[in-house]
Amino acid sequence: MKILTAAVMGLALAGRAGAEIRTAEVDYFDGEVKLEGYLAYDPALKGKRPGVVVFHEWTGLGPYEKSRADQLAKLGYVALAGDIYGKGVRPSTQAAAAAEAGKYRGDRALLRRRAGAALAELKRQPGVDPARTAVIGYCFGGGAALELARSGAALSGAASFHGSLDTALPAAPGAVKAKIAVYHGADDPFVSSAAVAGFEAEMRAAGADWQLVAYGGAVHRFSNPAAGSDVKSGGAYDEKADRRSWRALLDFFGEIFR
Repeated sequence: MKILTAAVMGLALAGRAGAEIRTAEVDYFDGEVKLEGYLAYDPALKGKRPGVVVFHEWTGLGPYEKSRADQLAKLGYVALAGDIYGKGVRPSTQAAAAAEAGKYRGDRALLRRRAGAALAELKRQPGVDPARTAVIGYCFGGGAALELARSGAALSGAASFHGSLDTALPAAPGAVKAKIAVYHGADDPFVSSAAVAGFEAEMRAAGADWQLVAYGGAVHRFSNPAAGSDVKSGGAYDEKADRRSWRALLDFFGEIFR
């Protein structure tokens, strides 16, 4: 299947809205560590097509990331919601989530390896064209997507939604193969203006093909309805930013996969 260009992505969305997708839990490994992803695809589609990995928030792989994988499958992509933490590791409190995410933020090489394991699993799926793959992520997962791109992984694109932008391992000049898109809440209190400026400087120094879109009034977790509406908490859903960023992602896919 040929994914349509950006100009007609909206028509593609409408045309696939009734697609019957198939889902499955998928076990894969990083060395001896078992990981459990969530695969979604449309079995009616034949031939190779683009694949997308979806990386999770700091609470681990859950319903939100699976719903995004389902959305992508209905558009004709093969989507794998990847697992960074390991099978069964799903923090249930903010303190536990912060501790688990901190392990990977403190070890970016490990984070990149876990993200790379998900990408490798996606490329093994029979419906995926391994030359046309992308990774996206939300919050913690946005940072994971960017780390994988920084590593020089063979990707068409990487996109971050309200993700962390800092890194202890800046991209080397010429290393970034993927096109990069960052969808950022302009009022996100957890990502400082210094972090934004640092990311921009890093991308310029690396010679990357990148874009950063900041949504006015949006804070952390702006794409997730489960975040609630309390902007003062620092993380809240913003319907307008969610809608605009999703459309921007589909336009981005139309460019990188054509």
